[in-house]
Amino acid sequence: MELAAHGAAADAISAHVPALVADKFASRLFQKDATLWGEAAEDESGKRLGWTGLHRTSRPLLGEIAALREELAGEGVDHVALCGMGGSSLAPEVICATAGVELTVLDSSDPGQVSSALEDRLDRTVVVVSSKSGSTVETDSQRRAFVDAFNRAGLDPTRRIVIVTDPGSPLDAQSRADGYRVVNADPEVGGRFSAMTAFGLVPSGLAGADIEALLDEADAVADLLADDDEANPALRLGAAMAGTSPLRDKLVVVDEGSGLVGFGDWAEQLVAESTGKDGTGILPVVVADETDPEVAAQPGDVTVARLVADPDDDGDGTGSSSGSEVSVTGSLGAQMLLWEAATAVAGRILGINPFDQPDVESAKKAARSMLEGEPDQTPPLFVDGPVEVRALGGDWAGSATTLKEAVDALLAQLDPQQGYVAVMAYLDRLRHADLARVRRTVAARTGRPATFGWGPRFLHSTGQLHKGGPAVGVYLQVTGAHAEDLAVPGRDYTFGQLIAAQAAGDARVLAEHDRPVLRVHLTDVPAGLDALQEALS
Repeated sequence: MELAAHGAAADAISAHVPALVADKFASRLFQKDATLWGEAAEDESGKRLGWTGLHRTSRPLLGEIAALREELAGEGVDHVALCGMGGSSLAPEVICATAGVELTVLDSSDPGQVSSALEDRLDRTVVVVSSKSGSTVETDSQRRAFVDAFNRAGLDPTRRIVIVTDPGSPLDAQSRADGYRVVNADPEVGGRFSAMTAFGLVPSGLAGADIEALLDEADAVADLLADDDEANPALRLGAAMAGTSPLRDKLVVVDEGSGLVGFGDWAEQLVAESTGKDGTGILPVVVADETDPEVAAQPGDVTVARLVADPDDDGDGTGSSSGSEVSVTGSLGAQMLLWEAATAVAGRILGINPFDQPDVESAKKAARSMLEGEPDQTPPLFVDGPVEVRALGGDWAGSATTLKEAVDALLAQLDPQQGYVAVMAYLDRLRHADLARVRRTVAARTGRPATFGWGPRFLHSTGQLHKGGPAVGVYLQVTGAHAEDLAVPGRDYTFGQLIAAQAAGDARVLAEHDRPVLRVHLTDVPAGLDALQEALS
């Protein structure tokens, strides 16, 4: 593992790391010192530091997972599907993609995406249902759908579903009573820090990833990251992220041949949900390559984090002295532990509790209220062909009567120095994957960082920062009509109604935080997507 920095990132390291070393932050972190983030955070952090030792404490899972995989293979079960949200899905996704093994990740309420998962090799499928709390509405709905599908196919769901949850959760107790296999995760680890708990290891190991090597990689750097030394990569990365002055609060993550497939999406959730609160935070912006506007232009509020295979290949020291860059190299397990520790460092520098997520629950409550009898009745501001347009969070839309005018009005609210644009698409992310390209279109048009998130997946990630972080974002929400809906077994709502309630609830909470939100509902999805991309370009 190596880390290099220049510009404002290097200055931040010089300014903050000596004090962190003098305070013995690194060694105290790995000794699970709950006082590191202040008195207000002490109770929560005291229950959330188990991740610092998972490279050792998760070892007993290896044999259990290997035995279960062998048993399933003997029954002809060789396809693994994962139902989970946030850290429960993002970590296994990057572990399996990096290892080159197949894992079907279902982290959506979209009825089309759920139906596709249910129809994919059901007779050969084991489903891992992951929920830390045991009550995540998306995961519970997905679980119900798979139970129903297995029963209708004449397959015993207790032989085809593995539950991963915290001990004592409602899902733990009920699943054991019903005869399901249950693997408990470490309750002293928060979801976004859970890559090397059962949440990351069970689905990845069943899919065929070398999870022992992952733990070995983390173990190999643990002493380095716990060392009170100015060369400690975690102290340096955390300072580069959160210690620039003035704060560069956009962290642009670009992969330049690291081999860690999808790592930026995992890091996005970790950093955004951990730091985005109390009016501050670091917004990760995951881009495709160095030609993306945020890297090529490097606005003054941006630090570029390059994931490289060789630190000597990143051009360290060649960037403008007014820029801010850090490059990191390392194996997947090593990088995961590094970024977790660096995020804890960033929380210390920002003066926030990196282990809570106070604004995530607000959107959940709003969605629940709409499902329980208060559906969204907000009339459209206008209809433009296949698109219904709604504007929330103030009177910013003015006299707009077309989609293009509404987009122009939203982007006019953008702070040219500190603002960002968030595009949030509550659609089937597999069928409409190309839509994510509008992120680059928006960034090029505005000259400001832009993010793209699939809903409801991003609610467990950047959704916290959108509401709890700096009030400098403008938000474009995209929803669509469903060609076919799908009932949630045992509930009085459908997946289509669930995802609609989640989108409407998120928009409502953003508006209550005085964030401008443009809601675009596509009554004809293909035609509406064409119209939207034209309006954005």
